[in-house]
Amino acid sequence: MNWIQLKSENQLELIREQSMTKPVMIFKHSTRCSVSATVLDRLNRSAKDGQSDSVNYYLDLIAYRNISNAIAQQFEVEHESPQMIIIRNGKPTHVTSHFEITFNDFQSAVSVVA
Repeated sequence: MNWIQLKSENQLELIREQSMTKPVMIFKHSTRCSVSATVLDRLNRSAKDGQSDSVNYYLDLIAYRNISNAIAQQFEVEHESPQMIIIRNGKPTHVTSHFEITFNDFQSAVSVVA
């Protein structure tokens, strides 16, 4: 996966803007959780460059818990970890967590025309 590191709450406005023209995925990852590590590894191993027309953000929620809280508040989604959130037109259209997160689920979620 081509990841953009999410390190600032200011990036959430950029995510909203980007989501107006293409789907944006936020992957919330706990560096202390084996489930999260497994899901991230599976996503990375399954991904091939150019397989989707999405912008993909990676959040280390241990280091940036404030951003995780801001995502939950601004996008009105309950916090979970690991968690995949697909944003379109400024709003979450697909939210998945734990082992429900798969590359096929990701592809399906970003290919759906909203």
